[in-house]
Amino acid sequence: MAEQPRRPADPGGTHVSGPRTSSVGLPSITESARYTLTEMGPRRGLLTLLSVNHVDGFDCPSCAWGEPAPGHRKTAEFCENGVKAVAWEATRKRVDATFFAAHSVAELRERDGHWLESQGRLAQPMHLAPGATHYTPITWDDALALAAARLRDLPDPNRAVFYTSGRTSNEAAFLHQLLARRLGTNNLPDCSNMCHESSGAALKETLGVGKGLIAYDDVTEHADLIIVVGQNPGTCHPRMLTALEAAKRRGARIIAANPLPEAGFGRFHNPQTARGLLGPGTRLADRWLPVRVNGDLALFAGLNRALTDREDARPGTVFDHDFIDRYCEGFGAAVAAWRALDWSRIEALSGLSRTRIEACADDVLRADRVIVCWAMGLTQHRNAVATIREIVDFLLLRGNIGRPGAGPAPIRGHSNVQGDRTMGIWERMPDAFLDRLGEEFGFDPPRARGLDTVDAIRAMRDGEVDVFVGLGGNFASATPDTPVTEAALANCGLTVHIATKLNRSHLCHGTEALLLPCLGRTERDRQASGEQFVTVEDTMAMVHASRGRLRPGSPHLRSEVAIVAGLGLALFGDGLGWRAMRDDYAVIRRHIEHVVPGFHAFEQRVRQPGGFMLPRAPRDSRTFPTATGKARFTVNPPTAADVPPGHLLLTTVRSHDQFNTTVYGLDDRYRGISGGRRVVFLNPDDLRQLRLKDGDLVDLISVNPDGERRAPGFRAVRYPTPRGCAAAYYPETNVLVALDATAIASNTPASKSIVIRVEPAAHREPGT
Repeated sequence: MAEQPRRPADPGGTHVSGPRTSSVGLPSITESARYTLTEMGPRRGLLTLLSVNHVDGFDCPSCAWGEPAPGHRKTAEFCENGVKAVAWEATRKRVDATFFAAHSVAELRERDGHWLESQGRLAQPMHLAPGATHYTPITWDDALALAAARLRDLPDPNRAVFYTSGRTSNEAAFLHQLLARRLGTNNLPDCSNMCHESSGAALKETLGVGKGLIAYDDVTEHADLIIVVGQNPGTCHPRMLTALEAAKRRGARIIAANPLPEAGFGRFHNPQTARGLLGPGTRLADRWLPVRVNGDLALFAGLNRALTDREDARPGTVFDHDFIDRYCEGFGAAVAAWRALDWSRIEALSGLSRTRIEACADDVLRADRVIVCWAMGLTQHRNAVATIREIVDFLLLRGNIGRPGAGPAPIRGHSNVQGDRTMGIWERMPDAFLDRLGEEFGFDPPRARGLDTVDAIRAMRDGEVDVFVGLGGNFASATPDTPVTEAALANCGLTVHIATKLNRSHLCHGTEALLLPCLGRTERDRQASGEQFVTVEDTMAMVHASRGRLRPGSPHLRSEVAIVAGLGLALFGDGLGWRAMRDDYAVIRRHIEHVVPGFHAFEQRVRQPGGFMLPRAPRDSRTFPTATGKARFTVNPPTAADVPPGHLLLTTVRSHDQFNTTVYGLDDRYRGISGGRRVVFLNPDDLRQLRLKDGDLVDLISVNPDGERRAPGFRAVRYPTPRGCAAAYYPETNVLVALDATAIASNTPASKSIVIRVEPAAHREPGT
């Protein structure tokens, strides 16, 4: 499929200084102060930040990393990127009717995402009528009535899609899935479909639970070895660095496996310690493995082969046979497969020498307790599920499941993406959940599998969806195959977006569109029964309360809960108690208590300082809720993306000035980039082979079974990537990801392994 996007701004103003080898420190404090003063002001900003991630405050709206136990938290329990997320939401700038009167949709569509979001908070409900050129104000009653009428008129409830972002609270997510299922559809795509769906699929199959199995103190107090693979905590989960430093000071070792050298694995200058601010800081990674893009399956297969060889040489000294015999199945077939592996193939696929992998195995043998952490660097590949299954095999071999300081740790990227799934935001929730939901509310929920994110795009593209309702997020920018997705949204009759800020999705509208502005995490939420709080679940399965402290940014803002409940009331009347749930969130939590396992005495336990941890049977009791009651070893033959001669394997990454699709600025301090984002990081040998120079303007062309896709106008940057591998920022490179390029068994877009050609730019702007 040929793609001809509009010409991007020329990246000639981009400056490159080279990657950093240390993180945080004084530059982080300076950047945090700058964002705070610019967006929130000094006093308002300071008071807001002192509430972040505290027992009586609000949960940071960025990553899902957990907090220390109450009593062990710092006064400043936030990171630089958390400050940016809070300041971006709590900005004093507003986007209201005057703004929309001055800017047509066509004009706004020509702006980039950074500019759109930097205009400020959405301040009032807006409506785009069929054929109109501008959004215009609409009352809340009329907006909800319009959306309800369109949903009510559908010939089939499956012609509606209800999308959910990971920022949404448990209470809002529970109501959102209730609204969809009461309508009669399981079309509940969410951002988890695009990030950790591969983790859930692999963990559910092998261990019976689709979540990670560690707690905060497993990292800080118990682990002997922490392997961080396919993750860049310095940018994506910066508060994790503090926990890793605590582990290091206790004597734990850290192995980082990542194609790019990242500053977060170098020296960490903790801004809350004298050693961090004025001293040498703490070197976090003891060993860095520059694994080839998509070479992680081969890496862990090689580790398992190395451990097998050592067990064969000294039987009974490497594997935990008591654990394996008692709790596992499939061990024999897995061991036979590892014994048959060829080291030359492992080296070729992983990009690592046998010597390097064997040295890593030495670290494993010295550790009684091992944690493996990963993020989207593992989950967004064709073979992602197999890779994570191989990691589970690695952990099972030495009994690193169900004991302190050990286990799998998929690190979630958004603050409540894990909670959304727990609340039922999934297109194929088990019958037991649906049975309890139906019993609680007196209706029969639909049982047919709904649409995930990729399938929802296909359905909208093919004219099979009339109404799209988005609860947060930036669907058009977060998803693959950008022009296809944008056209798919435009193919709907009505698009409804519940949001805090203007983004690209709001401009890729259906025949008719609604923008419904909601409260942010930072803002007070007052309903008929008084001030409310919501709850979230972090990556360690801790559920805790979140209470905003700021006055709402506009009198027209409503909470996500109030908007979804209001839509339910307009659509169905009050048969399910929408009004009571809107007026008092404790009513929602009582329903959750009856429907969702692990939430007994929800209201009482979540009011305790720090909240409570949800049960996870493999961690709690080495009980594995699989079909056989056993943890499963699996056989995962090493594979990697096939890259033809003259091509490279591109992985997409975030900049340090970015959270998911939200771009706070045009710099990436840790990689030495300032003033631009259209850069592609290339190995020096690849540059020479392609007859390119550092700084050349190039086009990126992805090669897919259905044709090529082009992302024009990138600056080539000489960078220490593995030979044959490249990296560039998303969402600018999402245009290169084919809609049908997805992970086996999870349908997650394979955004981290894109086969590309790099060519001199086909066109240069005048004067460049």
